Amino acid sequence: MNKDANDINCKRFPLGGLWTNGYLFYESGEGRNAFFVDPGGDAQEVIDYVKNNSLKLKAVLLTHGHLDHLSGIEKFVPIVGQEIYIAQEDSRLLKRPPEEAKEMLRMECGGVENFKTLANGSVLSFGSLEVKVIATPGHTPGSLCYLVSEGDKKMLVSGDTLFAQSVGRTDFPGGDWDTLVRSLKKLAELPDDLRVLPGHGPDTTIGQERSHNPFWP
Repeated sequence: MNKDANDINCKRFPLGGLWTNGYLFYESGEGRNAFFVDPGGDAQEVIDYVKNNSLKLKAVLLTHGHLDHLSGIEKFVPIVGQEIYIAQEDSRLLKRPPEEAKEMLRMECGGVENFKTLANGSVLSFGSLEVKVIATPGHTPGSLCYLVSEGDKKMLVSGDTLFAQSVGRTDFPGGDWDTLVRSLKKLAELPDDLRVLPGHGPDTTIGQERSHNPFWP
């Protein structure tokens, strides 16, 4: 991921067998507060980066409950405790990851019992970093996007709702195409220059997707 001078501090970690994009956001100033989005595999390299750069990891945020976005969550529990966030609609997938998903993806995760839930419009703050929650169901009932701000700088983490020139699948249990289209219409209200960090593949912008994504509403 190429960093623009106007971007928030963010480091991408492709994790797990499906190379799920995990994102570590951290403050630009001296506060060193940080949070991580979507630990989709063994995240020891993330934890090492946090320690080596003297960051204060405050929370883990999940864009949705699929195993390829949370299979590394257990390693973070000793660090962040209950500061693990997911939509209520996908919370059962975090508590008890489905056995069929474990078999299909060849991933192991015992799940997490203690966490917090988010809803559309929820706002989280980590020092100078602010995260606004945008509920974007469709790929799963509890899919979320995170609009991350630091001062005037903004970036959108889109999970598996929106990719570069594509969108999330809706043929898994709980997926629904019409619901996803309504969610994409929400994202269509965002500015063209907003940088988008998807759950898989390269980053993009709202403007690029408005112009080139064949699924754009």
